[in-house]
Amino acid sequence: MSAALDEPITSGSILSVATGTCELLDAGDGRRLERFGPRIVDRPSTGADAEPRDRPAWARAHLRWDRESGWIARTPESLDAWHVEIAGLRLELRPTAAGQVGLFPEHASQLDWLERAVAARAAGSAPAVLNLFAHTGLATLASARAGAVVAHVDASRPSVAWARQNAELSGLADRPIRWLVDDAAAFVRREARRERRYAGLVLDPPSYGHGGSTAWRLEVDLRPLLESCREVLEPYAFVLLTAHTPGFGPDRLAEELAAGLGKPPAAVEAGDLVLEARSGATLRLGAFARLAG
Repeated sequence: MSAALDEPITSGSILSVATGTCELLDAGDGRRLERFGPRIVDRPSTGADAEPRDRPAWARAHLRWDRESGWIARTPESLDAWHVEIAGLRLELRPTAAGQVGLFPEHASQLDWLERAVAARAAGSAPAVLNLFAHTGLATLASARAGAVVAHVDASRPSVAWARQNAELSGLADRPIRWLVDDAAAFVRREARRERRYAGLVLDPPSYGHGGSTAWRLEVDLRPLLESCREVLEPYAFVLLTAHTPGFGPDRLAEELAAGLGKPPAAVEAGDLVLEARSGATLRLGAFARLAG
């Protein structure tokens, strides 16, 4: 059965089979099979170009998403929101019209690095962290838990509300987080005029998107955004950049980060965002580039 859903969100490093209550079960034939707590979800994935390794497991899916028909649920209750724990954080998930559920589990592989980067700057005062394209808040919550003051910026009002709800679920609602519905590039320009500076920057830009009346294309707009971010970063700020766009592998992402921030390429560490399935399949889901500062 199909149903009308909530507004969509405009989510070598290998993550192990399971992280908290989330795991990749199998991948292949252009699809990925994942367990998010009590729900098993079957949805498309361009990186799943091999054959599935555990075909019987796919029959267990509670939710299946197709671009033509939307969500198909085993029972009506499968379309309801549910909670999961990942990296010690509690989040609400729910199916969106874009085929997402509110979590990019491959990002969990970067949280330990992110929290250590925050903690290294937390002696004496809480470091300021800017999270652009912040989605439902996984990186925001990890940064706040580690002691940061966070500016959480996303152009989607429902996504920001969702992230605030996740802060409540994770027991972090009282942390110093500014919840901002705004276009990333416009916000950074205003912060530069205010002469506000950040000790850390996290950004996970989409391939395409809209911020108010402004269209976003990663291949065109990433470098100018990074150049603007240079104006709001402290001299030794850390940066974590992730992307899920074909053609933006680790090398290109590292090149963009170094050039945009005016840093030597050797200072940037980069790798693939990869999930390893219970079945033994592997699924590449993008790339990361990061600067320790």
